[in-house]
Amino acid sequence: MKRTKTLFTPVRNERTFEKVSSRIKDLIFDGVLKSGDRLPSENELAQQFNVSRQTVREALRILELSGFITTQKRGSGGPLIKDTILNTISDLYLDAFRMEKISIEELTLVRFEIERVVLDHAIDKADESDIEALRHNIIRAKEKIEDNGTAIDEHIEFHNLLAKASKNHVFVIVSGSLAAAVRDILTRITLGAEATDHAVSHDERLINSKNTVHYHEKILEAMLEKKKEKAALLLKEHLNEVEGRLRSFMG
Repeated sequence: MKRTKTLFTPVRNERTFEKVSSRIKDLIFDGVLKSGDRLPSENELAQQFNVSRQTVREALRILELSGFITTQKRGSGGPLIKDTILNTISDLYLDAFRMEKISIEELTLVRFEIERVVLDHAIDKADESDIEALRHNIIRAKEKIEDNGTAIDEHIEFHNLLAKASKNHVFVIVSGSLAAAVRDILTRITLGAEATDHAVSHDERLINSKNTVHYHEKILEAMLEKKKEKAALLLKEHLNEVEGRLRSFMG
């Protein structure tokens, strides 16, 4: 992307770094800066905003923590514009969980209440492409299990596809961040179990993956039949099963 020296203009404020980060966010929201674009270097940004490099660093730190950029520098120029907001939200859930401010029971309850509404909308609004995506997701999960592997990524993606089928971007963000948090927790728990008894852990993971696929198939069938109450009941049973699994692993 070609930029001119007038892309950023000087700012004056007691908390100048907040103003700088706000200006950059505005350009992202307006589509001037897009995902994959690289910002100018710290020196260039400092010159264009007419602020110190320290102010620029502080502004970039805020943008990275907020999920707008990544500061891994490669080649010339500054940080990359990259949407990591969903990951940032998921990390907040995980941090709270690790600090014991969120219990497994609370997480499961919120997942059900949100995904129940998501499922309700998905049943009404899912189009053929959404249904096909869900079907292919289940097929990929089965193939992975048949190859003696587990399908955590596919299981999480199933719930993300349901949110996408609701045609509501807010559901996609909220449901996706919750699902990502659960994925991280499941991965950490199963890796820990493998370290103590790989054979038993792997067998349990395969059984759990098969159970999950079974529930996903039944939920999809209920969607196609337009049976909302049945779909909600299956979702509740599925999430309760996951909750029980988490609690058993954590003792």
